[in-house]
Amino acid sequence: MKIRFARPEDAAGIAQVHVDSWKTTYKGIIADAYLDQLSVEERWNRWEKRLSEPEPGEGVIIAENERGQVCGFLDYGIDRDSGHVHEAELYAVYLLQSEQRKGIGRAMFRQMLEVLRERGYHSLMVWVLEQNPAVHFYLKLGGEELERKQIRIGEETFTEIALRWQDIARLNI
Repeated sequence: MKIRFARPEDAAGIAQVHVDSWKTTYKGIIADAYLDQLSVEERWNRWEKRLSEPEPGEGVIIAENERGQVCGFLDYGIDRDSGHVHEAELYAVYLLQSEQRKGIGRAMFRQMLEVLRERGYHSLMVWVLEQNPAVHFYLKLGGEELERKQIRIGEETFTEIALRWQDIARLNI
């Protein structure tokens, strides 16, 4: 397994993981009709733009399997709610179902923390759907619930939870 920073040419692999992960992670949570309409091509365009024109302070880390294929990614940057330079947000973490529970998410998280610490970030937060099994992963890493909000996905309303690590300097993974 190789963990590295994403490049624009990784957009297709990231898009595939993004769509495939949504379809497995949110099966039974989000309506099948919504999941069925997810498009790798549409995500590919978004990821290509994101990787070609990154915003300051943002980054994407990928995991590659032994065949060199993208099997997971982690996307992070400045906290979108506060906009404070030294407060980070974990925008997304997705792994193919076949690669989960192998320590890959933890390895990508560790890489992100190293970068955030080097850049002087103090705290980290993530928004996650209440029904997402990753909530347990974040809580196990010491994330503490900050707040909740309602969001719409397709025709449905869901609860999203904000989890926060107040001091990433003391976060030991």
